[in-house]
Amino acid sequence: MSAIKLHLEQAEYDTIVRYAESLGVSPADVAYTALNRLMLVCHSPEVHQDIVETRNWRAHNLPLWSDSACYVHAYEGKPDQQPTRSRYC
Repeated sequence: MSAIKLHLEQAEYDTIVRYAESLGVSPADVAYTALNRLMLVCHSPEVHQDIVETRNWRAHNLPLWSDSACYVHAYEGKPDQQPTRSRYC
């Protein structure tokens, strides 16, 4: 049997695991189903374009479905800190 290795960021992996657990299947089952659905429509020019565009942006971005893509970053949710004097001065 041949294999394809898929390298995921932790935020991507966590989302897939949580989804798989909610269905009572493995993360590999989710990935295989996604690939199966893709291959059924792979002759579409829109799919060709989506594959190329995804390859290009994935190097610097997480997908919208990943855990960290939809959350406010920690620094954005905190109030501005006013400068204070050091306790050593």
